[in-house]
This record gives sequence, C-alpha cells and structure tokens, in this order.
Amino acid sequence: MSYVLKESQDVEPDPYQRNCGSRQVLDRIGDRWSVLVVLTLAHGGKRYGELAQRIDGVSQKMLTQTLRGLERDGLVTRTAHATVPPRVDYELTDLGRSLVDLVAGLEAWATGHLGEIEAARARYDAR
Repeated sequence: MSYVLKESQDVEPDPYQRNCGSRQVLDRIGDRWSVLVVLTLAHGGKRYGELAQRIDGVSQKMLTQTLRGLERDGLVTRTAHATVPPRVDYELTDLGRSLVDLVAGLEAWATGHLGEIEAARARYDAR
C-alpha cells in the first residue's frame, strides 16, 4: 500500500518557513541563471546553443541544471527533434510567460540603478 502526503488546504504558503514549497519557488525564480533564461526565452523559443551564446558566463552544467529545473517546475518546455545533429528547443510555458513582466522589472531596475549601486560600492570600499 502506498501513501501520498498531501499538504493541507488550510495552510497558507509561507516562504519564511524553511520547508515551505513557496521558498523553493522563490529560489528557482530568483536564481540569476533562471532570470536570464526566462528573459531570453521571453522573445521566443531558443535552441540550447542560442541560450548558451546569449547568456555570457553560464557554464554548460549550470545552463543544463537551470533548464531542467525550469522544466520540472513547469516554466519551460523542452522539445527534442530527431535530426542529425540532434536539435533541442526550449520555450516558455504559459506559466513561464507569466513571469516575464516580473523578471523584466528586475532587469530594468538593475540596469536603471547600476550607477547608484556602483557609486555606493565605491564609497563602501573606500572606507
């Protein structure tokens, strides 16, 4: 006999609790590589190589892990084509597309405030 544990419908998600699934979701969508993958795929599906080329500095291992995690969480679909050489395409799901405005806002904030952040770092480092 197998048992399936089911979370209570009466308990509200609380990311401040270490065992809450919502914390894992925040970890996934707040990860720098996940943010960059979502932003890249916001403009349409891409092949693995296109993602690797666009996201400067990501290792093959990290890109693969990130894509698998996003796929597992239902944010990205992976489509393998039986061609020679093999072709794999990645695309945002509807759920993944619902993140685009959020992460685009983070990107806009980071790029818009970069000068202030760099100045604050320089002041801090000069102490």
